[in-house]
Amino acid sequence: MILVQWDKQNRCVNMIARLFNAPLGDNEAAVGVGTVGSSEAIMLAGLAFKRKWQNRRKAEGKPIDKPNIVTGANVQVCWEKFARYFEVELKEVKLSDDYYVMDPRKAVEMVDENTICVAAILGSTLNGEFEDVKLLNDLLTEKNKETGWDTPIHVDAASGGFIAPYIYPDLEWDFRLPLVKSINVSGHKYGLVYAGIGWVIWRSKEDLPEELIFHINYLGADQPTFTLNFSKGSSQVIAQYYQLIRLGYEGYKMIMENCRDNAVILKEGLEKTGRFNIISKDIGVPLVAFSLKDNSCHNEFEISDMLRRFGWIVPAYTMPPDAQHVTVLRVVIREDFSRGLAERLVCDIEKVLHELDTLPARVKAKLATASSEEGKAEAVASMKKNAIDVQREITAAWKKFVLDRKKTSGIC
Repeated sequence: MILVQWDKQNRCVNMIARLFNAPLGDNEAAVGVGTVGSSEAIMLAGLAFKRKWQNRRKAEGKPIDKPNIVTGANVQVCWEKFARYFEVELKEVKLSDDYYVMDPRKAVEMVDENTICVAAILGSTLNGEFEDVKLLNDLLTEKNKETGWDTPIHVDAASGGFIAPYIYPDLEWDFRLPLVKSINVSGHKYGLVYAGIGWVIWRSKEDLPEELIFHINYLGADQPTFTLNFSKGSSQVIAQYYQLIRLGYEGYKMIMENCRDNAVILKEGLEKTGRFNIISKDIGVPLVAFSLKDNSCHNEFEISDMLRRFGWIVPAYTMPPDAQHVTVLRVVIREDFSRGLAERLVCDIEKVLHELDTLPARVKAKLATASSEEGKAEAVASMKKNAIDVQREITAAWKKFVLDRKKTSGIC
Protein backbone atom coordinates (compact mmCIF):
# COMPACT_ATOMS: atom_id res chain seq x y z
CA MET A 1 0.00 0.00 0.00
CA ILE A 2 1.63 3.27 -1.08
CA LEU A 3 1.78 6.30 1.22
CA VAL A 4 -1.26 8.01 -0.31
CA GLN A 5 -3.42 4.96 0.32
CA TRP A 6 -1.97 4.64 3.82
CA ASP A 7 -3.25 8.14 4.47
CA LYS A 8 -6.73 7.14 3.23
CA GLN A 9 -6.71 4.21 5.64
CA ASN A 10 -5.91 6.54 8.52
CA ARG A 11 -8.71 8.87 7.48
CA CYS A 12 -11.15 5.95 7.47
CA VAL A 13 -9.95 4.94 10.93
CA ASN A 14 -10.55 8.50 12.19
CA MET A 15 -14.06 8.67 10.73
CA ILE A 16 -15.06 5.26 12.10
CA ALA A 17 -13.56 6.09 15.51
CA ARG A 18 -15.69 9.25 15.68
CA LEU A 19 -18.72 7.22 14.59
CA PHE A 20 -18.06 4.92 17.57
CA ASN A 21 -17.77 7.89 19.95
CA ALA A 22 -14.07 7.50 20.69
CA PRO A 23 -12.80 9.95 23.37
CA LEU A 24 -11.47 13.21 21.94
CA GLY A 25 -9.61 14.68 24.92
CA ASP A 26 -6.25 16.45 24.70
CA ASN A 27 -4.31 13.30 25.56
CA GLU A 28 -6.74 10.86 23.98
CA ALA A 29 -6.58 9.51 20.46
CA ALA A 30 -8.12 6.33 19.07
CA VAL A 31 -5.97 4.11 16.85
CA GLY A 32 -6.94 1.45 14.35
CA VAL A 33 -6.16 -0.40 11.17
CA GLY A 34 -7.83 -1.82 8.09
CA THR A 35 -7.95 -5.62 7.95
CA VAL A 36 -8.99 -8.46 5.69
CA GLY A 37 -12.50 -8.69 7.07
CA SER A 38 -13.57 -8.86 10.70
CA SER A 39 -11.82 -12.20 11.18
CA GLU A 40 -8.37 -10.58 11.07
CA ALA A 41 -9.68 -7.65 13.09
CA ILE A 42 -10.80 -10.01 15.87
CA MET A 43 -7.45 -11.82 15.79
CA LEU A 44 -5.60 -8.52 16.26
CA ALA A 45 -7.91 -7.33 19.04
CA GLY A 46 -7.56 -10.67 20.81
CA LEU A 47 -3.77 -10.53 20.56
CA ALA A 48 -3.76 -7.05 22.07
CA PHE A 49 -5.90 -8.19 24.99
CA LYS A 50 -3.74 -11.28 25.53
CA ARG A 51 -0.49 -9.30 25.54
CA LYS A 52 -1.90 -6.65 27.90
CA TRP A 53 -3.05 -9.40 30.28
CA GLN A 54 0.32 -11.15 30.07
CA ASN A 55 2.23 -7.95 30.80
CA ARG A 56 0.06 -7.20 33.79
CA ARG A 57 0.36 -10.74 35.17
CA LYS A 58 4.12 -10.77 34.72
CA ALA A 59 4.43 -7.50 36.62
CA GLU A 60 2.43 -9.07 39.45
CA GLY A 61 4.56 -12.23 39.39
CA LYS A 62 1.60 -14.42 38.44
CA PRO A 63 1.37 -17.27 35.86
CA ILE A 64 0.34 -16.49 32.27
CA ASP A 65 -0.36 -19.98 30.97
CA LYS A 66 -4.19 -20.08 31.17
CA PRO A 67 -5.75 -17.07 29.43
CA ASN A 68 -9.45 -17.22 28.55
CA ILE A 69 -12.13 -15.21 26.77
CA VAL A 70 -15.79 -15.18 27.80
CA THR A 71 -18.29 -15.10 24.92
CA GLY A 72 -21.74 -16.33 24.06
CA ALA A 73 -22.21 -19.64 22.26
CA ASN A 74 -23.58 -17.59 19.36
CA VAL A 75 -20.19 -16.11 18.39
CA GLN A 76 -18.93 -16.35 14.84
CA VAL A 77 -16.43 -19.11 14.08
CA CYS A 78 -13.51 -16.66 13.87
CA TRP A 79 -13.56 -16.43 17.68
CA GLU A 80 -13.08 -20.18 17.86
CA LYS A 81 -10.21 -19.85 15.40
CA PHE A 82 -8.54 -17.19 17.52
CA ALA A 83 -8.88 -19.31 20.66
CA ARG A 84 -7.41 -22.37 18.97
CA TYR A 85 -4.65 -20.65 17.01
CA PHE A 86 -3.42 -18.49 19.89
CA GLU A 87 -4.02 -20.93 22.74
CA VAL A 88 -6.75 -19.10 24.60
CA GLU A 89 -9.59 -20.94 26.33
CA LEU A 90 -13.02 -19.99 24.98
CA LYS A 91 -15.58 -19.93 27.78
CA GLU A 92 -19.02 -19.86 26.15
CA VAL A 93 -22.26 -18.78 27.78
CA LYS A 94 -24.89 -21.28 26.61
CA LEU A 95 -28.08 -20.07 24.98
CA SER A 96 -31.60 -20.88 26.13
CA ASP A 97 -35.14 -20.93 24.77
CA ASP A 98 -36.26 -17.48 23.62
CA TYR A 99 -32.85 -15.99 24.57
CA TYR A 100 -30.45 -16.56 21.71
CA VAL A 101 -27.63 -14.19 22.68
CA MET A 102 -25.13 -13.98 25.54
CA ASP A 103 -26.68 -13.30 28.94
CA PRO A 104 -24.51 -10.53 30.53
CA ARG A 105 -25.16 -11.83 34.05
CA LYS A 106 -24.00 -15.34 33.22
CA ALA A 107 -21.02 -13.93 31.32
CA VAL A 108 -19.81 -11.89 34.29
CA GLU A 109 -20.19 -14.92 36.55
CA MET A 110 -17.75 -16.81 34.30
CA VAL A 111 -15.08 -14.08 34.44
CA ASP A 112 -12.00 -14.94 36.51
CA GLU A 113 -8.49 -13.55 36.98
CA ASN A 114 -7.37 -15.22 33.73
CA THR A 115 -10.05 -13.60 31.57
CA ILE A 116 -8.36 -11.34 29.02
CA CYS A 117 -11.69 -9.83 27.87
CA VAL A 118 -15.41 -10.40 27.50
CA ALA A 119 -16.58 -10.34 23.87
CA ALA A 120 -20.03 -8.93 23.18
CA ILE A 121 -21.75 -9.08 19.79
CA LEU A 122 -23.57 -6.17 18.22
CA GLY A 123 -25.65 -8.10 15.71
CA SER A 124 -25.66 -11.85 16.23
CA THR A 125 -25.10 -13.90 13.09
CA LEU A 126 -27.97 -16.17 14.12
CA ASN A 127 -30.81 -13.70 14.62
CA GLY A 128 -29.34 -10.19 14.25
CA GLU A 129 -29.96 -9.27 17.89
CA PHE A 130 -27.79 -6.73 19.69
CA GLU A 131 -26.36 -7.97 22.97
CA ASP A 132 -26.78 -5.70 26.00
CA VAL A 133 -23.30 -4.15 26.14
CA LYS A 134 -24.45 -1.44 28.57
CA LEU A 135 -25.60 -3.97 31.16
CA LEU A 136 -22.44 -6.00 30.62
CA ASN A 137 -20.31 -2.90 31.22
CA ASP A 138 -22.17 -2.05 34.44
CA LEU A 139 -22.01 -5.58 35.87
CA LEU A 140 -18.37 -6.01 34.92
CA THR A 141 -17.46 -2.65 36.47
CA GLU A 142 -18.92 -3.84 39.77
CA LYS A 143 -17.03 -7.13 39.60
CA ASN A 144 -13.75 -5.37 38.79
CA LYS A 145 -14.22 -3.15 41.85
CA GLU A 146 -14.92 -6.16 44.07
CA THR A 147 -12.01 -8.27 42.82
CA GLY A 148 -9.41 -5.69 41.87
CA TRP A 149 -9.26 -7.09 38.34
CA ASP A 150 -9.33 -4.95 35.21
CA THR A 151 -11.29 -7.14 32.80
CA PRO A 152 -12.16 -5.16 29.61
CA ILE A 153 -14.79 -5.58 26.87
CA HIS A 154 -14.40 -6.05 23.13
CA VAL A 155 -17.43 -5.42 20.91
CA ASP A 156 -17.73 -7.54 17.80
CA ALA A 157 -19.75 -5.11 15.69
CA ALA A 158 -19.05 -6.85 12.38
CA SER A 159 -22.69 -6.53 11.34
CA GLY A 160 -24.10 -3.84 13.62
CA GLY A 161 -21.25 -1.33 13.65
CA PHE A 162 -22.51 0.47 10.56
CA ILE A 163 -26.16 0.19 11.64
CA ALA A 164 -26.53 1.22 15.29
CA PRO A 165 -24.85 4.67 14.96
CA TYR A 166 -27.32 5.67 12.25
CA ILE A 167 -30.70 4.30 13.31
CA TYR A 168 -30.15 3.68 17.06
CA PRO A 169 -27.88 6.62 17.99
CA ASP A 170 -28.99 6.63 21.64
CA LEU A 171 -28.07 2.98 22.18
CA GLU A 172 -24.95 2.81 24.37
CA TRP A 173 -22.69 0.02 23.14
CA ASP A 174 -19.49 1.74 21.97
CA PHE A 175 -16.65 3.82 23.47
CA ARG A 176 -19.16 5.75 25.56
CA LEU A 177 -18.85 2.75 27.89
CA PRO A 178 -15.54 2.91 29.82
CA LEU A 179 -14.73 -0.82 29.68
CA VAL A 180 -15.09 -1.04 25.88
CA LYS A 181 -11.47 -0.97 24.75
CA SER A 182 -11.77 -2.12 21.12
CA ILE A 183 -14.39 -2.58 18.42
CA ASN A 184 -14.29 -4.38 15.09
CA VAL A 185 -16.60 -3.79 12.13
CA SER A 186 -16.91 -5.25 8.63
CA GLY A 187 -16.78 -2.80 5.76
CA HIS A 188 -18.09 -5.45 3.39
CA LYS A 189 -21.32 -5.95 5.32
CA TYR A 190 -23.20 -2.75 6.07
CA GLY A 191 -20.18 -0.58 5.36
CA LEU A 192 -21.36 -0.97 1.74
CA VAL A 193 -18.00 -2.12 0.32
CA TYR A 194 -17.32 -5.34 -1.58
CA ALA A 195 -15.84 -8.33 0.27
CA GLY A 196 -12.45 -8.22 1.93
CA ILE A 197 -12.35 -5.21 4.24
CA GLY A 198 -12.72 -4.91 8.00
CA TRP A 199 -11.68 -2.43 10.68
CA VAL A 200 -10.54 -2.64 14.26
CA ILE A 201 -10.46 0.46 16.45
CA TRP A 202 -8.82 0.77 19.86
CA ARG A 203 -10.04 3.31 22.39
CA SER A 204 -6.54 4.76 22.86
CA LYS A 205 -2.90 4.01 22.16
CA GLU A 206 -2.55 2.57 25.65
CA ASP A 207 -4.95 -0.24 24.70
CA LEU A 208 -2.65 -1.47 21.92
CA PRO A 209 0.68 -2.72 23.33
CA GLU A 210 3.58 -1.05 21.56
CA GLU A 211 5.54 -4.31 21.23
CA LEU A 212 2.90 -5.60 18.80
CA ILE A 213 3.47 -2.71 16.40
CA PHE A 214 6.19 -2.90 13.76
CA HIS A 215 7.73 0.16 12.12
CA ILE A 216 9.03 0.29 8.55
CA ASN A 217 10.57 3.21 6.64
CA TYR A 218 11.67 1.79 3.31
CA LEU A 219 8.59 3.19 1.54
CA GLY A 220 9.64 6.78 2.19
CA ALA A 221 8.35 7.46 5.71
CA ASP A 222 7.89 5.78 9.05
CA GLN A 223 4.87 3.49 8.87
CA PRO A 224 3.61 1.62 11.93
CA THR A 225 1.97 -1.69 11.04
CA PHE A 226 -0.01 -4.21 13.06
CA THR A 227 -1.56 -6.81 10.78
CA LEU A 228 -1.30 -10.57 10.32
CA ASN A 229 -0.21 -10.09 6.72
CA PHE A 230 1.65 -7.21 5.12
CA SER A 231 1.02 -7.23 1.38
CA LYS A 232 -2.59 -6.57 0.48
CA GLY A 233 -4.54 -4.58 -2.07
CA SER A 234 -5.75 -1.08 -1.34
CA SER A 235 -8.89 -1.18 -3.48
CA GLN A 236 -11.21 -1.98 -0.56
CA VAL A 237 -9.75 0.84 1.52
CA ILE A 238 -10.30 3.25 -1.36
CA ALA A 239 -13.87 1.99 -1.77
CA GLN A 240 -14.56 2.44 1.94
CA TYR A 241 -13.12 5.96 1.90
CA TYR A 242 -15.24 6.78 -1.16
CA GLN A 243 -18.45 5.53 0.46
CA LEU A 244 -17.83 7.39 3.72
CA ILE A 245 -17.17 10.64 1.83
CA ARG A 246 -19.86 10.24 -0.84
CA LEU A 247 -22.71 9.12 1.41
CA GLY A 248 -21.81 10.84 4.65
CA TYR A 249 -23.85 10.40 7.80
CA GLU A 250 -27.20 11.24 6.21
CA GLY A 251 -26.61 8.92 3.26
CA TYR A 252 -25.80 5.93 5.44
CA LYS A 253 -28.73 6.78 7.70
CA MET A 254 -31.19 6.74 4.80
CA ILE A 255 -29.88 3.40 3.51
CA MET A 256 -30.01 1.73 6.93
CA GLU A 257 -33.51 3.05 7.61
CA ASN A 258 -34.64 1.68 4.25
CA CYS A 259 -33.13 -1.74 5.09
CA ARG A 260 -34.93 -1.71 8.44
CA ASP A 261 -38.27 -0.75 6.83
CA ASN A 262 -37.99 -3.55 4.26
CA ALA A 263 -37.20 -6.01 7.04
CA VAL A 264 -40.44 -4.94 8.74
CA ILE A 265 -42.36 -5.53 5.50
CA LEU A 266 -40.94 -9.05 5.23
CA LYS A 267 -41.59 -9.78 8.90
CA GLU A 268 -45.23 -8.64 8.68
CA GLY A 269 -45.76 -10.69 5.52
CA LEU A 270 -44.48 -13.84 7.23
CA GLU A 271 -46.60 -13.18 10.30
CA LYS A 272 -49.73 -12.91 8.14
CA THR A 273 -49.23 -16.48 6.91
CA GLY A 274 -49.81 -17.64 10.48
CA ARG A 275 -47.19 -20.35 10.03
CA PHE A 276 -44.04 -18.84 11.54
CA ASN A 277 -42.55 -17.65 14.80
CA ILE A 278 -40.31 -14.60 14.36
CA ILE A 279 -36.96 -15.18 16.13
CA SER A 280 -35.27 -11.87 15.24
CA LYS A 281 -35.81 -8.69 17.27
CA ASP A 282 -37.10 -5.28 16.24
CA ILE A 283 -33.86 -3.59 17.35
CA GLY A 284 -30.89 -5.18 15.65
CA VAL A 285 -29.45 -5.98 12.25
CA PRO A 286 -32.10 -5.62 9.51
CA LEU A 287 -32.78 -9.29 9.00
CA VAL A 288 -35.66 -11.65 9.61
CA ALA A 289 -35.04 -14.96 11.36
CA PHE A 290 -38.07 -17.23 11.64
CA SER A 291 -39.09 -20.81 12.36
CA LEU A 292 -42.16 -22.95 11.77
CA LYS A 293 -44.79 -22.98 14.48
CA ASP A 294 -45.54 -26.60 13.59
CA ASN A 295 -42.76 -28.71 12.06
CA SER A 296 -44.34 -32.09 12.72
CA CYS A 297 -44.98 -32.62 9.00
CA HIS A 298 -42.35 -30.43 7.36
CA ASN A 299 -39.25 -28.65 8.60
CA GLU A 300 -37.23 -25.54 7.84
CA PHE A 301 -34.61 -27.44 5.83
CA GLU A 302 -37.29 -28.58 3.39
CA ILE A 303 -38.51 -25.01 2.94
CA SER A 304 -34.94 -23.82 2.36
CA ASP A 305 -34.35 -26.50 -0.27
CA MET A 306 -37.58 -25.88 -2.17
CA LEU A 307 -37.08 -22.09 -2.20
CA ARG A 308 -34.02 -22.63 -4.37
CA ARG A 309 -36.36 -23.52 -7.24
CA PHE A 310 -37.62 -19.93 -7.07
CA GLY A 311 -34.11 -18.50 -7.06
CA TRP A 312 -33.89 -17.85 -3.32
CA ILE A 313 -31.02 -19.01 -1.13
CA VAL A 314 -32.47 -18.84 2.37
CA PRO A 315 -30.24 -20.71 4.83
CA ALA A 316 -31.70 -23.01 7.47
CA TYR A 317 -29.64 -23.90 10.53
CA THR A 318 -29.89 -25.07 14.11
CA MET A 319 -29.06 -22.82 17.06
CA PRO A 320 -25.93 -23.44 19.18
CA PRO A 321 -26.08 -25.15 22.61
CA ASP A 322 -28.33 -25.17 24.62
CA ALA A 323 -30.90 -24.18 21.99
CA GLN A 324 -29.85 -26.67 19.31
CA HIS A 325 -33.39 -28.05 19.13
CA VAL A 326 -34.49 -24.78 17.46
CA THR A 327 -34.17 -24.58 13.67
CA VAL A 328 -34.23 -21.19 11.98
CA LEU A 329 -34.53 -19.69 8.50
CA ARG A 330 -32.83 -16.32 7.97
CA VAL A 331 -33.15 -13.54 5.39
CA VAL A 332 -30.61 -10.69 5.58
CA ILE A 333 -31.86 -7.38 4.19
CA ARG A 334 -29.23 -5.41 2.28
CA GLU A 335 -29.44 -2.09 0.44
CA ASP A 336 -30.48 -3.76 -2.83
CA PHE A 337 -33.33 -5.77 -1.26
CA SER A 338 -36.44 -3.77 -2.13
CA ARG A 339 -39.98 -3.86 -0.81
CA GLY A 340 -41.04 -5.58 -4.02
CA LEU A 341 -38.53 -8.38 -3.42
CA ALA A 342 -39.79 -8.75 0.15
CA GLU A 343 -43.36 -9.18 -1.06
CA ARG A 344 -42.25 -11.62 -3.78
CA LEU A 345 -40.34 -13.72 -1.25
CA VAL A 346 -43.39 -13.99 1.00
CA CYS A 347 -45.44 -15.08 -2.02
CA ASP A 348 -42.88 -17.75 -2.97
CA ILE A 349 -42.73 -19.02 0.61
CA GLU A 350 -46.51 -19.41 0.56
CA LYS A 351 -46.22 -21.43 -2.67
CA VAL A 352 -43.61 -23.68 -1.07
CA LEU A 353 -45.79 -24.20 1.99
CA HIS A 354 -48.74 -25.12 -0.24
CA GLU A 355 -46.65 -27.69 -2.12
CA LEU A 356 -45.34 -29.17 1.10
CA ASP A 357 -48.85 -29.33 2.53
CA THR A 358 -49.96 -31.50 -0.41
CA LEU A 359 -47.27 -34.12 0.16
CA PRO A 360 -49.03 -36.08 2.94
CA ALA A 361 -52.19 -36.16 0.81
CA ARG A 362 -50.22 -37.61 -2.10
CA VAL A 363 -48.85 -40.38 0.11
CA LYS A 364 -52.33 -41.27 1.38
CA ALA A 365 -53.71 -41.15 -2.16
CA LYS A 366 -51.16 -43.66 -3.38
CA LEU A 367 -51.98 -45.97 -0.50
CA ALA A 368 -55.74 -45.60 -1.05
CA THR A 369 -55.59 -46.47 -4.76
CA ALA A 370 -53.67 -49.72 -4.35
CA SER A 371 -55.33 -52.12 -6.83
CA SER A 372 -54.13 -55.49 -5.58
CA GLU A 373 -55.25 -57.24 -2.44
CA GLU A 374 -51.73 -56.92 -1.14
CA GLY A 375 -51.79 -53.21 -1.85
CA LYS A 376 -55.15 -52.85 -0.06
CA ALA A 377 -53.78 -54.72 2.93
CA GLU A 378 -50.79 -52.42 3.06
CA ALA A 379 -53.09 -49.40 2.84
CA VAL A 380 -55.18 -50.65 5.75
CA ALA A 381 -52.05 -51.42 7.76
CA SER A 382 -50.67 -47.95 7.10
CA MET A 383 -53.70 -46.41 8.79
CA LYS A 384 -52.72 -48.17 12.00
CA LYS A 385 -49.15 -46.94 12.00
CA ASN A 386 -48.02 -44.60 14.69
CA ALA A 387 -47.04 -40.97 14.15
CA ILE A 388 -43.33 -41.76 13.68
CA ASP A 389 -44.03 -44.20 10.85
CA VAL A 390 -46.32 -41.69 9.14
CA GLN A 391 -43.63 -39.04 9.42
CA ARG A 392 -41.08 -41.40 7.86
CA GLU A 393 -43.38 -42.07 4.92
CA ILE A 394 -43.99 -38.37 4.43
CA THR A 395 -40.25 -37.67 4.51
CA ALA A 396 -39.52 -40.47 2.01
CA ALA A 397 -42.21 -39.20 -0.33
CA TRP A 398 -40.90 -35.66 -0.08
CA LYS A 399 -37.35 -36.79 -0.88
CA LYS A 400 -38.60 -38.68 -3.94
CA PHE A 401 -40.61 -35.62 -4.99
CA VAL A 402 -37.53 -33.39 -4.77
CA LEU A 403 -35.33 -35.87 -6.64
CA ASP A 404 -37.91 -36.21 -9.43
CA ARG A 405 -38.06 -32.41 -9.73
CA LYS A 406 -34.28 -32.19 -10.00
CA LYS A 407 -34.24 -34.83 -12.74
CA THR A 408 -36.84 -33.01 -14.82
CA SER A 409 -35.51 -29.47 -14.32
CA GLY A 410 -32.04 -29.86 -15.76
CA ILE A 411 -30.67 -27.27 -18.18
CA CYS A 412 -29.48 -28.56 -21.53
